Formats: sequence, structure tokens, C-alpha cells
Amino acid sequence: MPRTQTDTAFVLALANQKGGVGKTTTAINVAAALAELGQRVLLIDLDPQGNASTGLGIAYEARRAGTYAMMIDGAAPETLLRDTDVAGLKVIAADNDLAGAEIELVSDEGREHRLKESLVKVAGDFDYILIDCPPSLGLLTLNALVAAHGVLVPLQCEFFALEGISQLTRTVDRVRRALNPKLDITGIVLTMFDRRNNLSELVAEDARGFFKTQVMDTLIPRNIRISEAQSHGSAVMRYDPRSSGAQAYSALASELHARVMKESA
Repeated sequence: MPRTQTDTAFVLALANQKGGVGKTTTAINVAAALAELGQRVLLIDLDPQGNASTGLGIAYEARRAGTYAMMIDGAAPETLLRDTDVAGLKVIAADNDLAGAEIELVSDEGREHRLKESLVKVAGDFDYILIDCPPSLGLLTLNALVAAHGVLVPLQCEFFALEGISQLTRTVDRVRRALNPKLDITGIVLTMFDRRNNLSELVAEDARGFFKTQVMDTLIPRNIRISEAQSHGSAVMRYDPRSSGAQAYSALASELHARVMKESA
């Protein structure tokens, strides 16, 4: 069930400093799947590459004011909302100037809180605000971690995957101690899982052994429909709802929602 209009949105940062792990794909499809559950969802594209915007049908040449305008120019977030083809899902796109935001924020007092201060203005209008972070641990990602209640970490089922996540967990700990005491890792989601590959099974086993219940039960498989959907500017459950990728992301959204509701109770 959707939360009431008076509630504050649960802000979830999707982060991993390693690229190519399915972070943006997970952001797009979890956001869409939560909307299909009846939640009011806002996706913030904080990655200068803008892939989440493109993956939801907003072409590069069609970008206008977005996350840069919100964080650097102080534009009101409610004026930046863009509709998607998923009912209940809106997006604030990565505008073309976002790549320069890291440099401009360096000398700014209170630079870590820019995103949090902006999102306060729309937090009552949504049940979930998802933030697609850059594949780095710079000031943009730091802004997301300061603004967030939780972090969802995509973990690709490949060699060295667990080593790559250790830096992020240390960063989350530092942000919790210094800037955002409520921040926690909401979940770790195993992506690009291939049951035909023994390595996928080994990585999953190691992840569950090390991170315990932080690892989500739902596994996201390798599925060509997921990639095809993004190339068509759509979430996979809109592109091919019967595909294994769509079913997995729908299951992940349900599991995530149940976990958030349990933590919020």
C-alpha cells in the first residue's frame, strides 16, 4: 500500500564506485517496479553520464534543466520533474552541465548538503526517492549519501566483486559517523547472475557469508531483455513484462518495499 501524503519519502541511494555492475539498470527498474506496486516514485539522475535519463526515454539532446540546476543554481525541484511512460514514476534528469558540478561544489560551504536541502521540498510528494549515483565516491555521491536514509548496492557476480564493495561500506560508515547518523545499507543486490556459471554461485555464497542478511534474496539474472529495454528508453517490465529480468526486478522491488516498511515500523 502507498504511504500517506503526509509521510516523508524514503530516500535510497544506489551506489557502487565500480562501474558496469548494473547500478543504473537497477535504479531504473526498481523505480519502475515500485511505481507498479502503487508507490509514488521519483528517480534522481545524479550521474553525469545521464544513462538513467536516457533509459527512461529522455534523450541527451532533449535534456533541459535538471539535477545541476537543482543543486548548483538552486532551481526548485518541483519545476524539474519529468514524466515517464510508467504511471507514478517521475524523474529529474541529469542535465548537460552536471559534469562540472563536482568542481563547483569544492569551494562551496555546506557542499555535502546541497541535495538534501533540495529534496526536502518534494519529500512529501513521493513515497520513494531513488538516487542514481555516479560510479565514484566524489562529492555528488557524498551528497546522495547525506540525503539518503539507505543505500542499495548492486554487486555484480564476478571475481573481485567483494573487494570493490569494501571501499563503499567504509565510506557509508564515515558518512554515518560524520554527516548522516541515520544512513544504513538497506540491501546488497546480486546482479548479472548466471546459474550456468559456477563463479556466480561462489560470489553469491561469499556475499551471503560476509554480508549476511544485508544481501537481498532476489537475484537479478543476465537477461538480454533488460539491455534491450534500456536501448528503447523503457523499463524492462514495460518492454517485456514476462521476461526473467522483469520478473526479477518486480520481485526485488517487493522485497525492498517489505524491508523498508519493516525498518520504518
